[in-house]
Amino acid sequence: MSGLVDRRTLLRGAVGLAAAGGLAGIADLARTAGTSRANTSGQLRVGYLPITDAAPLLVAHRAGLYAGTPVTTAQPVMFRSWSSLAEAFMSRHVDVVHLLMPMAVQLRYSLGGAARILGWNHTNGSALTVAPDVTDLGQLAGRQVAIPFWWSIHNIVLQKMLRANGLRAVVRSAPSKAAGTVGLVVMSPSDMLPALANGAIGGYTVADPFNAAAEIKGVGRIHRFLGDVWRDHACCALLVHEDVVDRNPTGVQQLTDAVTAAQLRISTDRKQAAEMLKAGNYLPQPLPAITKALTYPADTYPITHHDWQPQRIGFQPFPFPSFTRALVEAMQDTEVDGDRRFLSRLDPATVHTDLVDDRFVRQSLSRGGGPTAFGLPADLTRTEEVEPT
Repeated sequence: MSGLVDRRTLLRGAVGLAAAGGLAGIADLARTAGTSRANTSGQLRVGYLPITDAAPLLVAHRAGLYAGTPVTTAQPVMFRSWSSLAEAFMSRHVDVVHLLMPMAVQLRYSLGGAARILGWNHTNGSALTVAPDVTDLGQLAGRQVAIPFWWSIHNIVLQKMLRANGLRAVVRSAPSKAAGTVGLVVMSPSDMLPALANGAIGGYTVADPFNAAAEIKGVGRIHRFLGDVWRDHACCALLVHEDVVDRNPTGVQQLTDAVTAAQLRISTDRKQAAEMLKAGNYLPQPLPAITKALTYPADTYPITHHDWQPQRIGFQPFPFPSFTRALVEAMQDTEVDGDRRFLSRLDPATVHTDLVDDRFVRQSLSRGGGPTAFGLPADLTRTEEVEPT
């Protein structure tokens, strides 16, 4: 699948995204209404959610790594929900985003968005946070749990955990303690913490620093890091429009170089990275929550796989084909409130080569000291490890 989609397809896609993941897009899109959708300037605009998943894009901006690249040095545009960010991307209000990887699959194969993944923006970085009275996963039966989007690694991993513990996720129906069902509801990340605090939900699974913030405020506790279920899973991928790749491969290489350089910088000094994210006014959360999210101490949490270091958000940019395949397979077993028909048309073995363009990140890795400098295997291959119990 290649080439641009027409305006009618884009509008249908925006409506589909709103229906599938929440209706928070209108206000966010209005913020960029003064910018030409045609983007004749040739500069690429960055869009993001205020979570630590966005750190590479934001640190690259703060550190001046976009200078001399096609990426604008203007402040990146912040959105409050995944649906609004995706709608802005599809309508060309922004050109470079970090997007939930399952959502990128949906965008390309269900909504007709001509997008390519250049690499991973980060690995891990999410958790299941529960109300203080929840000490066992079974206590979520009969309660609601919030997820950031239907097509998210959060929903996929949460449902794996529920099934492994004899529970079943339900959508659009009341959860039952007797039946062992857990209700799922989509919420913007910023709405999750107050919903947990007032008892509207029994837990949420989302990216940091919302998990760290719940602990700092004393309204919730981290039950399990998602990286303790799926080792070094990709949550967000680096996305650009496919025509940008075709039209300006040199600029795309410069973009990828800047983001990977930022990933190295974050890994070298996480506390400084947290300060940069706060000083640049990119994230509204307090500095202690941002710092905690980037530097979780392993010895204070119940972790099953200590050698996986699941509490640490990782900044390894290479998009492993084994993960894309396993992800598409897992999407087929995941309950969502939305159209699933596109999954029947997908061959998990071939999605990676169509969706992901890893030419640029391979070159960036070479320029950054090679795969091992990023903590990656030298041969850039791996076997997926998923253990939800």
